[in-house]
Amino acid sequence: MNTHRTVKLRWLNNPSALPAGMTWGIPWKEGELLRDEPLALRGIGSGERAAMQSWAAAYWPDGSVKWSAHAAALPDAEAEGYEVVKGEGAEAAHRLTVRETEEQIELDNGRMTFLIGKRGDRVIRSIMLGEREICSGGDLVSIKAYGCAAPGGRTVREEDFTGHVHKAVVEQSGPVRAVVRLEGKHRSKTSGKAWLPFTVRLYVYAGIETVRIVHTFHYDGNPNEDFVKALGMAFAVPMRGELYNRHVRLAGDAGYFRESPKTLHTRRTKGKFRDLYRMQTEGERVAFDEKEDGYFLGLLDESAVWNDYKLVQRSADHYGIWKRTQEGCSWVKAAEGRRAGGLAFVGGEGGGLAAGMRCFWEKHPAGLEVAGASTDEACLRAWFWSPDGDAMDMRHYDTRTHVESSYEGAEELRATPYGIANTSELTLWCASETPGAGTLDAMREQLASSPLLVCGPEYYHETRAFGLWSLPDRSTPAKAALEDRLDGVVAFYRSEVEQRKWYGYWDFGDFMHSYDPVRHVWNYDLGGCAWQNTELVPNMWLWVMFLRSGREDAFRLAEAMTRHTSEVDAYHFGEYAGLGSRHNVVHWGCGCKEARIAMAGLHRYYYYLTADERIGDVMDGVKDADYSTVNLDPMRAYFPKDEHPTHIRVGPDWAAFSSNWMTRWERFEDTFYRDKIVTGIDCVKRANYGLISGPTYGYDPKTGVLSPLGDDNWGRHLAICMGAPQVWFELAAMLKDPEWEAMMAEFGVYYNLPQEEKDLVTGGAVRHERFEHPVLSVAMAAFGAFCKQDERTAKLAWAILLDNPYYRTDLRQAAAQVVYVDELLEIDWINTNEAAQWSLNAIISLELIPEWLPES
Repeated sequence: MNTHRTVKLRWLNNPSALPAGMTWGIPWKEGELLRDEPLALRGIGSGERAAMQSWAAAYWPDGSVKWSAHAAALPDAEAEGYEVVKGEGAEAAHRLTVRETEEQIELDNGRMTFLIGKRGDRVIRSIMLGEREICSGGDLVSIKAYGCAAPGGRTVREEDFTGHVHKAVVEQSGPVRAVVRLEGKHRSKTSGKAWLPFTVRLYVYAGIETVRIVHTFHYDGNPNEDFVKALGMAFAVPMRGELYNRHVRLAGDAGYFRESPKTLHTRRTKGKFRDLYRMQTEGERVAFDEKEDGYFLGLLDESAVWNDYKLVQRSADHYGIWKRTQEGCSWVKAAEGRRAGGLAFVGGEGGGLAAGMRCFWEKHPAGLEVAGASTDEACLRAWFWSPDGDAMDMRHYDTRTHVESSYEGAEELRATPYGIANTSELTLWCASETPGAGTLDAMREQLASSPLLVCGPEYYHETRAFGLWSLPDRSTPAKAALEDRLDGVVAFYRSEVEQRKWYGYWDFGDFMHSYDPVRHVWNYDLGGCAWQNTELVPNMWLWVMFLRSGREDAFRLAEAMTRHTSEVDAYHFGEYAGLGSRHNVVHWGCGCKEARIAMAGLHRYYYYLTADERIGDVMDGVKDADYSTVNLDPMRAYFPKDEHPTHIRVGPDWAAFSSNWMTRWERFEDTFYRDKIVTGIDCVKRANYGLISGPTYGYDPKTGVLSPLGDDNWGRHLAICMGAPQVWFELAAMLKDPEWEAMMAEFGVYYNLPQEEKDLVTGGAVRHERFEHPVLSVAMAAFGAFCKQDERTAKLAWAILLDNPYYRTDLRQAAAQVVYVDELLEIDWINTNEAAQWSLNAIISLELIPEWLPES
């Protein structure tokens, strides 16, 4: 064990220009960090220690720490980065304390006091900056529309709802970071009806004048009747001072809408009044001499008072800003633009509150609104779904399914959003004065690229974080060509997100499945060929590309996909809890509801790199997903009801379960779930030909026992292309079971053998045509070649990868210009399944069998 380990941390992005709190994760080799060993944070440039809060996020089987999580509050970030060393750390300059009563939770971080209600309608009771109240209340708000055939349909009536908290839990209580989780439902102000369950987490860091809010809502309505017209949070902001010393700020594309309820701009604003007007626009306090300036003050008394303001981002490429004097009067358009910065501020003398929304324009229709700027208390609303847009339309795109013509997976429709979710992130800044342009710029930079410390790719690789993958290597022409192609695939999809506008509240983060070269569009309307919904694990591909490169663009693509697929494509309660919807025109549309879509293996990357508690909830929520397959047998179309509670495939079904169980085991040292893994492996060991047999088994979730149904009852390619190799390689490092590893190696070698050689292994019991799509097998084949030092299998694996269009084509050069509704670049044979799998398998092969990569 290395007792003197130093882990260097660098910035994923540029260090924040504003004081920032952040949380990140670090992997460790088995036995390297004991659970009680203290860790310290120090600046690489200065060598000075900074306060850090640490906890274990996952454990190795020997009880040592597999992943640690850390929180720090950095008033002045060191550009050179930081390092974590063993030893006692520094005390926080501002110690964070938590006090809890029966009615509320008080967080005091040394500069800001934050009161949270434990039950009832008011989520935030108060935020005090020193002795001054900056926020006098915060609520969850929503509007329900009835009879609304959105989009553009008529709303019969609308009903206002407010979030009602029924449970509050302090998850962390300092000394550097405090986390409070609130749970409840939205409740009608008139009828008392409740719907839309929510989970909200509030994060406060020592000495940092911000509050981070992670908001998750779940849909529990009838999509044919219950339409969400608006969803957001509202914050009450005390307003002080003369109207002309109050200020509203709304971030546009590059600059800011900067106005006051009482502008100094009149037709007679000249001379010194023009200078005062300029000061007012910059946010400075202005003052008048009543005797000398009486005439101008009279003009101000007679001028309009602007009370309300709003910015609405209706699409990814358009927003508008409006203001009005009072209810009952028209809204006046002030500005239009393309992509707003997602930031608003309102305040007066003594400061105010700024609110910023991550992925503001990407997750349109979003909005920011200030109401009552001229009153004693303004309301700052952050709309995750703006009331100025159409109501959410959660219905399916058809009333029947299209299995054969459109590759939809089951005859049953089962297209329901009941139980899906969506998560949004807000940041509140408490300001003692109206922020200037430089401060606003720093705020919006934090929103666009939240500050994060990460390890270097070499360290992730050395610790085998997330199993087997390779570092970039351009030491030979062949390796350099592979690296170029891997980079090119990511670059293509990054540009495709923008070109195809894969944005919107319910869509952002996902890619599409396959392409239609005749219309020059992705198959947005073709049943099972539209949204990807984790098919062939593009999540894992993007995360591995980040791990090996350290690139922020790869991280942000993977982060957005994780947020989307973990919430929108998965069911969090109801009949399909723990399962997800297969790829479809509508994310929740396909009749196939499977564990692989919602499995923890897809989301562990983000959880361990950022310690995100919401992803922790999601992963914990799928630990018993195998029970949901009793109600919805994944093989129901092929295996009739019999003595087995359900029927599953070793992959993708049991592989998905094993990812859930491995995650539960390592996070909580829950050996019940480890034993379910071992039980399943033991059953496969007893099969006639190990992993080659099956792959479908009878299954009982109560016992975890897999019962054989024959040696050749289904195709094998789905067993290995939905994340099983990535999960099983990492699992092998925890189980240390040579027989399990040997079975995986044997399966990998066997997969691409000709029939006559397969018959020598199985006596003809298994058909060759059951082993389709060789490119999907390469990770397992490379593992088999590595374990057995099998040159023939290794060369075959490389031949499959190199005789593939993703290797033969430079995607950055191959795109042709065509015209759809506008000019665009296309690659007419593209499909995300193979893009993800070819990339993953090439990365693993570069790690396991590089010596057999041909040079020509």
